[in-house]
Amino acid sequence: MTQTVSIPVWLFAILLLLALWAATVLLLAPGMRWFFRRRVNLVIHEINSRLNIDFPSFKVTRRQVLIDRLFHDPKVQAAVDAQCVEQNLKRGEVMRKVDRYAREIVPSFNAYVYFRIGYRIARAVARSMYRVRVGFADEPGMRRISPKSTIVFVMNHRSNMDYVLVAFLAAEQAALSYAVGEWARVWPLQQLIRSMGAYFVRRNSGDPLYRLVLQRYVQMATEAGVCQAVFPEGGLTIDGKLRAPKLGLLDYMLKNFNPGAERDLVFIPVGINYDRVLEDRSQLRKLDRAAPRRSVGFALAVSAAFNAKNLWLAVTGRWYRFGYACVNFGSPLSMREYLRGTGEDLAQLPDAERHAAVSRVGEVLMRRIGEVIPALPVAVVANVMERSAAEGDGSGLSELELKSRALELMNALEHRGARVYIPRQDQDYAIGVGLRMLTLRRLVIEQEGLFAPAPENRAVLAYYANSICHLTGDTAAPAPEPAPGGKAGVQAATPAFAAGRA
Repeated sequence: MTQTVSIPVWLFAILLLLALWAATVLLLAPGMRWFFRRRVNLVIHEINSRLNIDFPSFKVTRRQVLIDRLFHDPKVQAAVDAQCVEQNLKRGEVMRKVDRYAREIVPSFNAYVYFRIGYRIARAVARSMYRVRVGFADEPGMRRISPKSTIVFVMNHRSNMDYVLVAFLAAEQAALSYAVGEWARVWPLQQLIRSMGAYFVRRNSGDPLYRLVLQRYVQMATEAGVCQAVFPEGGLTIDGKLRAPKLGLLDYMLKNFNPGAERDLVFIPVGINYDRVLEDRSQLRKLDRAAPRRSVGFALAVSAAFNAKNLWLAVTGRWYRFGYACVNFGSPLSMREYLRGTGEDLAQLPDAERHAAVSRVGEVLMRRIGEVIPALPVAVVANVMERSAAEGDGSGLSELELKSRALELMNALEHRGARVYIPRQDQDYAIGVGLRMLTLRRLVIEQEGLFAPAPENRAVLAYYANSICHLTGDTAAPAPEPAPGGKAGVQAATPAFAAGRA
């Protein structure tokens, strides 16, 4: 019993690795899972009591359970059988595709990561880059929403910062679940995004089976009351204007909606605008089909140079944030009340009629989104400069003329019901801030006391002017209706959405 046994070194190494593996699986892993599960439960309890956020059971269900539910969904199984017959495929092969699609789509929400890590990162990033403001929120309308409703934030898409900004500002009201494109499916970003509750979407998938799996997940989440955030435009604006809506996700949500059910479906329009969009020039390049395609290396080099320049400005005390980033939350649209007014039941309509009805809903939502897009200082001044150039005033405008025209535009926008954000409630200061941003970026040049658009940067200047062109009547977009509740225009940030958001 006490004799020494000699074994080869390679065998000892294998036994040691097996022992370490057993200790990890049987002792360390369960302890770590218990520790993190306890922390998550404490966070959920705190969030429920402090912020009055009710997490649907669907959102905190284990990811594998949701994958199994989606995998065994009767409609998905029926589609599998149909594809096997149509394409003469083995059932196991098609089921493996379904499993791959389900694992790709289903998120793994972690309340601790969302509220303890993600929220703090989003707040730090947003505040370090912009002066973040909430210009308006229809709180009376939001208070009328039934607690049993499924809430969907629908918003315009100007920048990839939209994800960060809205999640940060809405964190005291809801934990948002985003639909994220394939661009984010890179390690380790996709793990972080999944833990924040987002799900991945293939924007142009031609596989009907994939679209059905995605549809069933969206419907399951909607029916369970998961709060979601959707960009109806489907992608970033290219020229600064609102894009026509893509109604795929919206159709998924409405296809099975029952107006007589206990749970209502409520859309909250959200308008976002920035004094500076980091992707402005890269988006404008897409308008030029002859422009050479930039490589990943080139993009990384440009980003590195941009970051190095801003770091140097910060070190030397000459760096400023990129102006204002403003978010407005409009009046909720209850689908139960909307369908009661139209007399339609979307779940009972044939596909063609339902698509037409969903298209009308999309038009209403896009109009409401457009109505609440904030008119920021840069957008106002850019619009004045573009109009001056279009009128053929090549000599430029004096500062007094520019401020006079900008003031007239602000008053006209307020009269039409637009949401004009005026920092410090000082119109002269707002116009000065917008002009300073444009001159610092050399989008507007000053010569002998006259301001004029820089010829080489006219497209970028127009990009910012276009963010409010639907409000000024420069396009065929319908005129926005006056905001409910009286006077439109400048609104103070409301407490529930803007507390501590300076």
